[in-house]
Amino acid sequence: MNPQITNLVIILVMMQASKKIPFEDENVLNGVRALYIVSNIIILGVYMYTKMKIDQKKDMTVLKYVEPAPMGSTEEPKAVTTTIHAYDLQQWRSLLRSQMMGVGMMAVMHLYFKYTNPLLIQSIIPLKGAFEGNLVKVHLFGTPAVGDMKRPWKAAAGMMGMMNGQGSGEIKTDKKSIEAAERAGRGGAKEE
Repeated sequence: MNPQITNLVIILVMMQASKKIPFEDENVLNGVRALYIVSNIIILGVYMYTKMKIDQKKDMTVLKYVEPAPMGSTEEPKAVTTTIHAYDLQQWRSLLRSQMMGVGMMAVMHLYFKYTNPLLIQSIIPLKGAFEGNLVKVHLFGTPAVGDMKRPWKAAAGMMGMMNGQGSGEIKTDKKSIEAAERAGRGGAKEE
């Protein structure tokens, strides 16, 4: 089943369940806070272990692809030449940054605005997402990097992209697209 559909089902079920939880009781509220903290510690542990596996493998195979231009810009697509190790580290940093932003937003919502219901949902969805990510699948679960798991990975389509049946910009790996982007002069420098 599509992870976005399961996330939607989890959100709907947890919203209904959270209406029945007595958040006014300090013990219940502290329990939900503890669940949220433990969930984020597990996610951080998974990401740190993934980084350790990335550094152990240190795959220096060259990876070339064409990154699409930002949506709404007039820029040309950018040719990227990197290594699998550098690409995986970039993806890892992106996952970690995304998780930290989520924790920051949740902290503001809970501590400043006093919202308690999202704590429950945010204890489950990010944890589920951490184990469903391509980087974790490849490095922790040993899923071979072929087919949909072949790098560079497609960005997950948002809810609107899912409804339209498309992702954001397509990353191209064919030789013709790479050569055209390199000739255009945008990018092409090897990232280390």
